Amino acid sequence: MSKTYWVETYGCQMNLSDGELMEGVLASGGYTQVSRPEDADVILVNTCAIREHAEQRVLGRVAELNRVKRARPGTLIGVCGCMAQRLGARLIERAEHVDMVIGPDAYRSLPQLIDQAAQNGGGVVDIELRSSENYEGLELRRRSQVSAWIPIQRGCDYRCTFCIVPRTRGSEKNRVPEAVLREIEELAGEGITEFVLLGQTVNSYRYDDWDFPRLLRAVARLPAVRRVRFTSPHPNDLTRELVDAMAEEDAVCPQMHLPVQSGSDRVLKRMARRYTREEYIGKVSMLREAIPNIALSTDIIVGFPGEDERDFESTLDLVRAVRYDDAFTFRYSPREGTPSTRMQEDWCVPEHVAQGRLERLIALVREIAAEKNLAEVGNLVEVLVEKRARRGELLQARTDRYKVVLIPGLQEWIGRYMKVALTGTSGATFTGFPVES
Repeated sequence: MSKTYWVETYGCQMNLSDGELMEGVLASGGYTQVSRPEDADVILVNTCAIREHAEQRVLGRVAELNRVKRARPGTLIGVCGCMAQRLGARLIERAEHVDMVIGPDAYRSLPQLIDQAAQNGGGVVDIELRSSENYEGLELRRRSQVSAWIPIQRGCDYRCTFCIVPRTRGSEKNRVPEAVLREIEELAGEGITEFVLLGQTVNSYRYDDWDFPRLLRAVARLPAVRRVRFTSPHPNDLTRELVDAMAEEDAVCPQMHLPVQSGSDRVLKRMARRYTREEYIGKVSMLREAIPNIALSTDIIVGFPGEDERDFESTLDLVRAVRYDDAFTFRYSPREGTPSTRMQEDWCVPEHVAQGRLERLIALVREIAAEKNLAEVGNLVEVLVEKRARRGELLQARTDRYKVVLIPGLQEWIGRYMKVALTGTSGATFTGFPVES
């Protein structure tokens, strides 16, 4: 009888890719995916540790999944990923119904770890960081037949004072470029045309005499590749060579997510971001000079220890100057083991102050994004149809600038490139109508 599994993923694009990796490993080990956790012999919750709220959400979900164990004795629950790496065995102490705690470098051994948990009645912990593990040679179970995540780098050598990633994913490990290109060629042969290169600081990629601009150009020139994106770059590694590659290679999308975190030099220095406000704005200017229509998004943290009103106003001023198409905004969340927690003792920003700043920032970001999107209504654009939309009889499509467009259409259009007229916007997404299929 086939063993069954359910994988539930929270967090960033790397976590989504890891979820596909885990599914591929389990499928290769003889497991069958089910459509709901209630039917699974093994439930794996793939987690994020970047903020306290994310961890609390996962703990609540894991407690909820315990009902499956009560209804189906013998079901195993595993917590995987960054939260598992951060908490280790403490996670089992906090949630006794968790049978396995599996870090990001242990997915290759999932079937063996599951067997061990079944034989021992749980208590399995594998959070060893393996300096050579980049999962080369493992088959992924792709969720999408339209677009593919391609991890090229794991871990991070930057040490931003607020960030837990170096502790949960280890030091930077880059894949062999020929293996990356071979994987993309195989997927392109199966009909996938859009590829997203993934790394914690993806543009710091280097392998022998290959740097990221060279790899990006090589991917963009592969036959049948129509679109290439990458995330998330670090501003320090945004070079003229990379900008030239983006501008000159037709397949590279005119879109970038460029985290800034703060518009204040004082805060950036305490964050150990290694650039100034002026240097960041200079990078944005370089991008826009070479790619005038580029769409930019970012990450911003408010309420970092020691941030005062002048610092926050500097962040608002930067947002007004750059005019992002979108931004992911967060209230500072202290992470055990990061240097910023020591700063908090002396420079704590009260929660109500940080929340008020977050709300003001979100309002400004939405106002600018809505203005920019409204100006695009009426344009004719090419979209890639991705999937059925969540509401109505609509399809979700996306422009090369990463703008979501909802259009009426047929299921068989998924995977096609189409010309659509943008007919309206909600401020965040567009509605459109096909003019050419």
